[in-house]
Amino acid sequence: FRWPGFCSPSLDLKFSDMPNGIAALYKMPAEGWAQIGIFIAYLELFPMRQEKDRIPGDAPGFGKLGVPVFARKCDAEGSRRSLEAEINNGRLAMVAITGMVAQNAYFGTTGSEMWFGASAFEGELGVQAPVGFWDPLGLAADGDADNFKRRRAVELKHGRICMLACVGYIVPEYFRWPGYLSPAQGIKFSDVPHGIAAVSKVPLEGWLQIGLFLGHYEGYFF
Repeated sequence: FRWPGFCSPSLDLKFSDMPNGIAALYKMPAEGWAQIGIFIAYLELFPMRQEKDRIPGDAPGFGKLGVPVFARKCDAEGSRRSLEAEINNGRLAMVAITGMVAQNAYFGTTGSEMWFGASAFEGELGVQAPVGFWDPLGLAADGDADNFKRRRAVELKHGRICMLACVGYIVPEYFRWPGYLSPAQGIKFSDVPHGIAAVSKVPLEGWLQIGLFLGHYEGYFF
């Protein structure tokens, strides 16, 4: 949806001419930015100012949830559940808008064409709603079937490894092998910390064993 009419009549700039996302920053005239700045300053100084006798976010001109219809003073205990939901959703929204801006900067769009672009592999296994054929970097744009099969095999392999890794990340919270990880260095399995901290505790011989085991799987089974 775009507003009808002109964003800037003097520059003959219609709302329909404004691109979406970061590209709009360069199309907006200086007078438009000045209006936006004045409007934000007005909100900050008057209806959305934070008063000392109100809980955080309970602006006098807007009330709880930042909506003018709730302009009465907020009851912190009575509205606890909705306020906590607002805080959680606000944090998620901040992460989401950061991701959308980054996506728009790198790929030029946040629209459906990024996710549902035409492809020679639309009928392949794994093409499911709502994502469809997911190829944001356009790696399969050339339609090369051999490259697609290689990437699909790598995707499946990495997915299986990550599923095992998730299990391996959870299990040590509840169970550790008895005995020694390294008898020569006196390191028991129970001495190895959980998560990334374990990387520095596993001796070099342990990493060599892991590497050889992965190489064996890559060379014969995978």
